[in-house]
Amino acid sequence: MGTRIRLTRMLTLEAPQQVDDGAGGFLTNWVELGVLWAECTARGGRETLRGGTGLSRTPYRVIVRAAPLGSPSRPSPEQRFRDGQRIFHIRSVADFCEDGRYLICQTEEEVAV
Repeated sequence: MGTRIRLTRMLTLEAPQQVDDGAGGFLTNWVELGVLWAECTARGGRETLRGGTGLSRTPYRVIVRAAPLGSPSRPSPEQRFRDGQRIFHIRSVADFCEDGRYLICQTEEEVAV
């Protein structure tokens, strides 16, 4: 592989957990699954409006070391990465290279502006 991967950013992988809200519905709590070292690259961005609030949406390409299918350290689309207060929602996960050493996660950060 000709591309050099630089895993210099520490991200926390989190999974959603549904809990009863006591009123017949559910709340989502986020459970930490572990810490992964990653390479993060912004891929543009856009502003939108939702409910009268401006939102900045920036897609990121996040590369992490691969983990076997079913492993708790393997990211999946319903999960997210956290870096302090920043949240990166995972949209898709695929093998990054033929040797299977890395995964590429397409993510999106959404920030109210």
